[in-house]
Amino acid sequence: MLEVRNLSVSYGKHRALDGASLRVGKGEIVVILGANGAGKSTLLKAICGICEGHVAGDVTLESAQLVGEKPHKIVEAGIALVPEGRGVFGDLTVEENLTLGAYAERARDEEAGNLQRVLSLFPKLQERRRQTVRTMSGGEQQMVAIGRAMMSNPSILALDEPSLGLSPLLCKDLFESLRVVKQAGLGILLVEQNAKQSLRIADRGYLLENGEIVHEDTADRLANDPAVQKAYLGGGGTASGAKRPAPAAMPKPASPRPASGPNPSDIAAAAMKSVSAPARPAPTAMTATPANAPSPAPKPAPVANGMTAAPKPNAPNISDLVAKASATASRRNGATPPPRMPVPPITPPQPARPAQPAIPDFASSSDRLRAMIEDIEAAARRAESYKPRR
Repeated sequence: MLEVRNLSVSYGKHRALDGASLRVGKGEIVVILGANGAGKSTLLKAICGICEGHVAGDVTLESAQLVGEKPHKIVEAGIALVPEGRGVFGDLTVEENLTLGAYAERARDEEAGNLQRVLSLFPKLQERRRQTVRTMSGGEQQMVAIGRAMMSNPSILALDEPSLGLSPLLCKDLFESLRVVKQAGLGILLVEQNAKQSLRIADRGYLLENGEIVHEDTADRLANDPAVQKAYLGGGGTASGAKRPAPAAMPKPASPRPASGPNPSDIAAAAMKSVSAPARPAPTAMTATPANAPSPAPKPAPVANGMTAAPKPNAPNISDLVAKASATASRRNGATPPPRMPVPPITPPQPARPAQPAIPDFASSSDRLRAMIEDIEAAARRAESYKPRR
């Protein structure tokens, strides 16, 4: 059984963890809930011996003291960590990643049996033993990371945010896989922000706030605790039976008041604007196409965004692909690659630009405009001095 008592971590003058105590039994899932920056990852790193800060307190596994030991010694004692972000070897295959997990001395004699156990727990890994890990999905890579940790034949499996970056469907499959791992007899210490899913599979839980463990209880009680629901499960909204208040009716906007009368200056300005506006060009009459005239070039087909579709490039030549692969292999082996033949660029046809309409010339009508403006101003003055007869 893993037991942590009064574990503290300091980074200089900053206290990241203060007197944390917890325990994890065999075949038990224990979840640690807390906000960002509460000290969850620091707690796992301190237990596994990879914390860069100053660690004080007691961490025992089967009565063996682990504080101050090297990380590989802690793995030999029986604690395996699945770090945040998975940390798999992307250029290696699934089987090679799993084999690297059996490097510990306690796992070498049982490597074949542990491999079969991992492949039986994760059938997808059995199907993709020869596949390169970086070509797999995030959920499958997380299975590889968990399987690699299980290959060290641990008694305690620590996981740091295993569902980070996974879709809801992959998260569900991942937590079901952890339930199967629990049935294999391993103790699981889980740090997870998906509180709802983790409490469904956990046996007990701890609440970590500002580096201190403030509460411990069973997973069922934590899931039904109103404070936990409000803080971690999104239960701080309106109760299901309460009626929401009806929205207040929006006041209707007041109708605009009509003006007392047109202003002579506005009348003159509107008339000038209508006179000075450029006339629209008359539509050009359609002319018949002669019989011997060449047919117009076909227009490029439009695409969804209104741009013309670019011409399809030529299909790649197999010999060019082989030469490219050979050049890449030669560079890796230190040889000088052969010179590449220049490929002429493909210039897509440019669509014809539409003709711009001619701008009408108003220089000949300046005298007419000036006369009209004088008439409008005179009419405006007469309107101002006009008095109706009684």
